[in-house]
Amino acid sequence: MNGIKDGPDAALRQAAPWIERLARVGYAAKGVVYLLVGTLAAKAAFGVSGGRTTDSRGAMREFLGAPYGRTMLGVLAVGLLGYAVWRLVDAWSDAEHPEGGLKRIPVRLGHALTGIVHGGLALTAARFALGEHDAGGRQVERLIAFGFDLPLGRWLVLAVGAGVVLYGVVQVGRALMTDVCKRLTIAHLGADACRNVSLLSRFGIAARGVVFASIGVLVVRAALRYDPNQAGGIDKGLRNLPDGWVFALVALGLAAYGCYELAQAKYRRIRPV
Repeated sequence: MNGIKDGPDAALRQAAPWIERLARVGYAAKGVVYLLVGTLAAKAAFGVSGGRTTDSRGAMREFLGAPYGRTMLGVLAVGLLGYAVWRLVDAWSDAEHPEGGLKRIPVRLGHALTGIVHGGLALTAARFALGEHDAGGRQVERLIAFGFDLPLGRWLVLAVGAGVVLYGVVQVGRALMTDVCKRLTIAHLGADACRNVSLLSRFGIAARGVVFASIGVLVVRAALRYDPNQAGGIDKGLRNLPDGWVFALVALGLAAYGCYELAQAKYRRIRPV
């Protein structure tokens, strides 16, 4: 078994510099997407023209009307693919947590799922770049409908919804109680800058946690009502929040999360193997 794993691990060690570059481009691409989603939602919250609630795919469509939009979408596709590769590598090696153990298995599975999801987003961005304007749409609802067709599907969907709610709550707790910048090499920026980066990061991670908790509530509702159309992604999760200052804060928080991902692109310590 060691020989089997040594082969891929040796290849990862050789590819480590390229994986780090892919990861940084990936964090930047993810940051741009969240920055767009948050900005559009914030504009809607404050009644600014052009504002709306949308998800990652909706944010990508914003590039289509911009100069060199398809070129930017192509770059975004490469970046999201880079993030997908990084998360899959992280799931395999778990190099940033050498203590390992069984308790890391759920986290590693989560990294693998994140990699798969962002691989799908990279494919969507590539399709938009090639002119396929109808790519994507209602993926969450289709997944829920597929889940209902599985044995004990309704209970499975209910469990997934509860898990997403729990993930959102954990992210809010992480924002409040952990050092969210511990993997960022920002000490050289000075104490004030570090404090500002930390506050912005906490705000963004907490807002994203609230949105995921809202998405989980929608999935639970879909299971209870046996209706996949009750579920949805970030756009429906945002619309499920109370109007007013709550919605506005979360919208601004998603934009802040985009800034946090951009900071990770530049300052994160990345250890592929």
